[in-house]
Amino acid sequence: MSPERIASLAIVGRPNVGKSTLFNRLAGKPLAMVDDRPGVTRDRREARGRLGDLELRLVDTAGYEDKETGIEVRMRQQTEIALAEADVCLFLIDGREGVTALDQRFGELLRRASKPVILLVNKAEGKQGDEGILEAWNLGLGEPIPISAAHGEGMGDLYQAIRAALGEAGIDDGPTPDTDEEEGAPLRIAVAGRPNVGKSTLINALIGQERLITGPEAGLTRDAIAVDWLWDGQRVRLHDTAGLRKRGKVDDRLERMSAADTLRAIKFAEIVLLLVDAEHPLEKQDLTIADRVESEGRGLIVLVTKWDLVKEKQAMLAELREEFERMLPQVRGAPLIPVSALTGFGLDKIMPAVVALHKNWSVKVKTRDLNDWLAEMVARHPPPAVDGKRIRPKYMAQTKARPPTFVLMASRAGKLPDSYKRYLVNGLREAFELPGVPIRLIVKAGKNPYADKG
Repeated sequence: MSPERIASLAIVGRPNVGKSTLFNRLAGKPLAMVDDRPGVTRDRREARGRLGDLELRLVDTAGYEDKETGIEVRMRQQTEIALAEADVCLFLIDGREGVTALDQRFGELLRRASKPVILLVNKAEGKQGDEGILEAWNLGLGEPIPISAAHGEGMGDLYQAIRAALGEAGIDDGPTPDTDEEEGAPLRIAVAGRPNVGKSTLINALIGQERLITGPEAGLTRDAIAVDWLWDGQRVRLHDTAGLRKRGKVDDRLERMSAADTLRAIKFAEIVLLLVDAEHPLEKQDLTIADRVESEGRGLIVLVTKWDLVKEKQAMLAELREEFERMLPQVRGAPLIPVSALTGFGLDKIMPAVVALHKNWSVKVKTRDLNDWLAEMVARHPPPAVDGKRIRPKYMAQTKARPPTFVLMASRAGKLPDSYKRYLVNGLREAFELPGVPIRLIVKAGKNPYADKG
């Protein structure tokens, strides 16, 4: 493969044959959710992967079904897009079950496609898949390769087959640099919220294509899907996430896995777009998610979706701002933007707000400016005396950014009241213009210069 080109592999097949297990194996980490139930994967998921010395772009797809109504139609459309964009298709069948009628229909579709196809017989540990391997010859897709995605068996044969298929597709198989390192890592944005607030619809509207499955059914998105996007020359990675419900209502193993995937996406994001429904805004679960974002130290932007349905727009926006500031003072000043994915209203304001917030989230304040500010704050409002003794702030320094983290050295540091810490944090936010940014303030006692002297 040339330095400008990474081969794309689409992993396809009917439901529950092990596509996500193979995807995770090649990606080198558990990115896709795996469960014994069919139909867990719905949107196509992409990731970088490696097999031997081959750098690959992997695409996990939904199980292929030939139903003509319901969500299966939208899932099949996503699989067909992945097929059209791939350089090579990895077609999995279940070696234990053998070739099914659906495998045969999918095989016919792949034979008509002008793409190299590698036929893989999965779950073929030991002799378990022998019968399935014999049946697979009848699909007319060349020699079947027995593998075990769960145990890593057959990866050497798969490597050789991929190299041959890349040559067939006219793609060089030379070394490929890591584009993230060459071009700079993308800006990571997680899109979070309760179920059915329009997260996938918003991402589709932002990027201008039907990349993610949408519909009236709640809970369509199950695992966090990464979508790469180029905005104004800036590489962006949007993570669509499953809707988060109250913990007490989550009693399904798959939903618990979805929730864990969403929380992981928030943890590794830089900015989180929290979507709240204009018809039911700022419910307790919205505030719980916002609090989680702040506790993880991520930048927060609140998007009020379905704004086209609101009648008294100005009054409602003012009420929402006031309520949000009151309920979550720790992210005071976080952008609150009304949007409508249906009409496009407000979408043009999202990325400028993201960029501005990211700049503040990454800010570094000079130590001299900090200490000039600290002296002024203490002179205006000294810390209260505790047990008859005064607490004396000495100096302050910023120890890291993303989020901005400050250390205050003070005598009797453990006695400094939380109310005074909030006073200082609010002062930092106002003085250095850091609206909506989580701010960490650590108070430490200065070392006693006489402690080690006898």
